[in-house]
Amino acid sequence: MNTSLEAHGGSRVSEVIRRANVERRGALIGYLPAGFPDLDTSVEAAIALARNGADVLEIGVPYSDPVMDGEIIQAATRQSLANGFKLRDLFTAIRRITEAVETPVLVMTYWNPVMQYGVERFAQDLKAAGGAGLITPDITPEAAAEWIAVSERVGLDRVFLAAPTSSDERIKLIRDSSTGFVYTVSTMGITGERASLDAAARVLTARLREAGVELPCVGIGISNADQVSAALEYASGAIVGTALVRALRDGGVEGLSEVARAISQGTLR
Repeated sequence: MNTSLEAHGGSRVSEVIRRANVERRGALIGYLPAGFPDLDTSVEAAIALARNGADVLEIGVPYSDPVMDGEIIQAATRQSLANGFKLRDLFTAIRRITEAVETPVLVMTYWNPVMQYGVERFAQDLKAAGGAGLITPDITPEAAAEWIAVSERVGLDRVFLAAPTSSDERIKLIRDSSTGFVYTVSTMGITGERASLDAAARVLTARLREAGVELPCVGIGISNADQVSAALEYASGAIVGTALVRALRDGGVEGLSEVARAISQGTLR
């Protein structure tokens, strides 16, 4: 484990994922964008998600060019930006969430907003708000020297993505650079729901485990309890986003809570 995180009491993210693997089939990681449909509701929704089965919360930073996100998440983040979402609102939201629940909160963000804000300042503000770390879909470990150094000093998790196209060398680099877990991209392309999980996810997870990755968590294409259960046959955690954002859009916080409870049944033995 990362020495700095040990100094800061260890990675809460990896701790809860390990515990979920002992007590259940594995962990559920739930994604929602900050500021959707508005800031207050996004905070309420995240708290509800934590209380209805999510072991780790993944809060997305609305961004004008979300290359990895499917239509439903893109529409939600566009609405958040149209409502006037600013990056400082992210830290307000995280503070309110972490005051209400003990569930660790990771931020999913494209790298440009972090760069614009300042890497050191972003890390300090995230830590002060109670955040656990960052998931960074569009920056590779080779390009992340500043973030790696800052996160080690501040004591934040850094979750990098592994894809079916990742070389063995890249997988080793991701293993050595990641803390919390490794985000295992089950299919190439954008996020969204799939009728069935890509077999590539199993192959990639096996490669990660062979390389010594302890906690591979699989995402992209998981939208119901059966798919969570199937993913947890081979992965340490299942990441769900689109289905939760749709539930919030269509049914509000109550609808989201209902869907989260149903999806979390997939983590039970």
